[in-house]
Amino acid sequence: MSKNVLILSGSPRKNGNSDTLCDQFMKGAQEAGHQVEKIRVAEKKIGFCRGCYACQDTGKCAIQDDMEVVLQKIIDADVLVLASPVYFYSIDAQLKALIDRTVARWQEVKDKEFYYIMTAADGERASMDTTLACFRGYADCVEGAKEMGVICGTGVYEKGEVQATPAMAEAYEMGKSV
Repeated sequence: MSKNVLILSGSPRKNGNSDTLCDQFMKGAQEAGHQVEKIRVAEKKIGFCRGCYACQDTGKCAIQDDMEVVLQKIIDADVLVLASPVYFYSIDAQLKALIDRTVARWQEVKDKEFYYIMTAADGERASMDTTLACFRGYADCVEGAKEMGVICGTGVYEKGEVQATPAMAEAYEMGKSV
């Protein structure tokens, strides 16, 4: 059965290391017959949550930007892929802003399969633990969330370095296994 897969690429660098792994995941998932869309978060106008909670009364965020459309795609997806380079042991600001903005309709985000993609200059897998915890923290707030896989591209700093790592094949195969 075909699934609706939404990849949220937090990488601010187009064709950066985590963005490249997203493309590999997408290729595998498409070859497996799934409908896949990748959103490069940095290319969208998504402001940070202001904590005004107007959304609690109206069900709609008071900020008028691209988030309304992106949030509907998140709600409609069967599979969410969250991808980020590791910045100071956490996810990047662009993806964090997007996650925070799901608060407007957070209870409608449910029954999702989650995959996580991370890249870091550091060569130690343990350096990604707190980034992974950020992803898992969001999924913990999603009713019916299931963690399906984690991809770590370690020891990659310069754009394109991930192409010479096992993470490329892992991302493709994980996408294929959706």
